[in-house]
Amino acid sequence: MMASAPSLPSVAAPFDAVAETYDEVFTESLIGRAQRDSVWLELDRCFCYGQRILELNCGTGVDAIHLAERGVATLAYDAAPRMIEVARRRLKVAKVLAKVGFQVLATEDIGRLEDEGPFDGAFSNFAGLNCIENLRNVARDLALLVRPRGWFVAVMAGRFVAWEVIWYLAHGNQGKALRRFHRNGVTARLAEGMTLKVHYPSVRDMARMFAPEFKLRWWKGVGVAVPPSYLENIARKHPVVLNMAAKADRWLGWCPLLRAAADHVLLAFERRQGHRG
Repeated sequence: MMASAPSLPSVAAPFDAVAETYDEVFTESLIGRAQRDSVWLELDRCFCYGQRILELNCGTGVDAIHLAERGVATLAYDAAPRMIEVARRRLKVAKVLAKVGFQVLATEDIGRLEDEGPFDGAFSNFAGLNCIENLRNVARDLALLVRPRGWFVAVMAGRFVAWEVIWYLAHGNQGKALRRFHRNGVTARLAEGMTLKVHYPSVRDMARMFAPEFKLRWWKGVGVAVPPSYLENIARKHPVVLNMAAKADRWLGWCPLLRAAADHVLLAFERRQGHRG
């Protein structure tokens, strides 16, 4: 998870507490860039110029603006108002080829967007969906918003992360080493007095929860050789090694056994015809 930030007054949503520091801690970090580049490779294959995409849990808007720079219009939502504020500031200085809209809305409430659809596809990056209690309801609502044959790309925090298990066991912290195996989720601390529940469903769990409206077509690991972001200090001491790890991830992320041990997993679902949410 992300590093803690100072407590902020009048926080409306948990991730408001880290909105102003999120880009510094993750987006602009060496590890964050390496993992996001891996995600963008697949986004650029799934979504093309002229399409209109829905983004859930958009955070500070980095991915939405990347898509818009390629001519993919994006309607992006996040439950944290301060995240949306940062995203709108980023948009003001961006040079985009397609329309981008940032709005405050929780993923659990996307059913309200039915009049905005249909969308050509949808997307959620870097564990936003891990913070949702009932993903089955999200799947039903999303099925009403995405066209048949459209892609839904979900990037989830992995359930088994080799880096994490080895790192924390080596430091004598068995609790953190095995935290992602808790079936009922774990409580993550974002800032002083600000916590949220995080779940780590398996790839099989995700395929089941999004069926029958969506079919899991393929998936890859993001961060097999590249470590989790909390090891950024080590990455900065060895940038050449990190660069080699990022290159290795381009094929390690597809290896049947190794991809399941990645920091994140990217799942590409296709909206099936004939199934309503």
